[in-house]
Amino acid sequence: MTLAVVHSRALSGMEASEVSVEVHMANGLPAFAIVGLPDTEVKESRDRVRAAILTSGFTFPARKITVNLAPADLPKDSGRFDLPIAIGILVASGQVRGDSLAGYEFAGELALSGQLRAIRGALAMMCHARRAGRAFVLPASCAAEAALVSGATVYSAETLLDVCAHLNGLQRLPIAQPETTAASLCYPDLGDVKGQGAAREALEIAAAGGHSLLLIGPPGTGKSMLACRLPGILPPMQDDEALETAAVQSLGSQGFSAQAWRARPFRSPHHTASAVALVGGGSEPRPGEISLAHRGVLFLDELPEFDRRVLEVLREPLENGMIHISRAARQATFPARFQLVAAMNPCPCGYLGHHSGRCQCTPEQIARYRGKISGPLLDRIDMHIEVPTLSSDELTSQEQGEASAAVRERVIAARRRQLARQGKANADLSGAELDQHALAEASALETLLQVLERLHLSARSYHRILRVARTIADLKGAERISRKEVLQAVQLRRAGLPNG
Repeated sequence: MTLAVVHSRALSGMEASEVSVEVHMANGLPAFAIVGLPDTEVKESRDRVRAAILTSGFTFPARKITVNLAPADLPKDSGRFDLPIAIGILVASGQVRGDSLAGYEFAGELALSGQLRAIRGALAMMCHARRAGRAFVLPASCAAEAALVSGATVYSAETLLDVCAHLNGLQRLPIAQPETTAASLCYPDLGDVKGQGAAREALEIAAAGGHSLLLIGPPGTGKSMLACRLPGILPPMQDDEALETAAVQSLGSQGFSAQAWRARPFRSPHHTASAVALVGGGSEPRPGEISLAHRGVLFLDELPEFDRRVLEVLREPLENGMIHISRAARQATFPARFQLVAAMNPCPCGYLGHHSGRCQCTPEQIARYRGKISGPLLDRIDMHIEVPTLSSDELTSQEQGEASAAVRERVIAARRRQLARQGKANADLSGAELDQHALAEASALETLLQVLERLHLSARSYHRILRVARTIADLKGAERISRKEVLQAVQLRRAGLPNG
């Protein structure tokens, strides 16, 4: 046989397109060429593959070798093609049997010793390989990650020699088993937070309905503590949510850890982060912080300190739950349905309204500070909550706050009502779905319309207030939204920025 075809995958955002690695051998001067739009990493695989074949005890053919990565118009990157290229050469040269190649896909980077190294995006590739009905051969270091895909067959390989022995029928590769660990106990407990009853209630509402939240208060009042405890009271992820979240994590530079399976992501980028770091991008598009926080929490501390242009890129994903990245050569779409929690001080010095009267900021300074956050972005945040300074009695109290476990039970019950009624969280309801599922009493709607007219709120604010009111009613177990829930939702939206 002078031609071998091996199946693999190329990553492009969340997509893992099928790639046929075609290896042809011809007579002539020895040469080794790789075509099909390979990048530098793929071109360098020639030396890695040659060394790995020789150190594994095989003969590297002294012939003209052409490797075509089809389709030719799809960019190919990273070292994941090392293993399929090596297998193709060995099959085409008759050193390895190729009668079963059609039922497998291969991916893995080769060390010069023939060892297989981990690759990025194994989970995303496995999702697509399962749809094609093929088993996947992967390095042992990332096979357990790919085995999380239900119904998938993943073979774990340590070396190139192990893969060849499997294809030759000498020794079967082990089938990888998913390694999962319950991570819910790793979250800090809400009972550690003293006082802040209003902020704790807002946090519970945010968790129950998937709403975004802005915490405003002086330094040291517990804003960051509250934000870090939100993942611990969120409802558990469903199977499809957990798999999608893990697939996004596997595409990141740090990869996916089995210990994070079913754990809600919590991302907290520094305020010096760039727009690309936040939303993703690069010449080879990779997910940013908003995608790595998919189905979890994105915490932006010191919100006004972020560059305004960086914050403005949050507008689209906050509405659509996804981000489209376009570059000259590539385009990619990543999911970004995250829960935004932001924290900020009320003024540049941080002590506006403090009982000590220590704030010396002028009205112009305060307006300039708050003006760093645009109105359209604030309009997309469901709740604006004031987090005041604790009194001395609250600070020294030995009374323990309500634990996360108790709050989480109420949150889970409220989320179950939402899923049974509409199949999604209240924060994800469209305008038409709100009309159908957010049934309100006549007095409640009348009150809400009066508030909109008096405070000159936007149509977006109307829908967001109605979503929050629906969540408050779900926490109470009520079928219809009453006037009380509407007023509470309005107050939660207006509490922190009376002038904004």
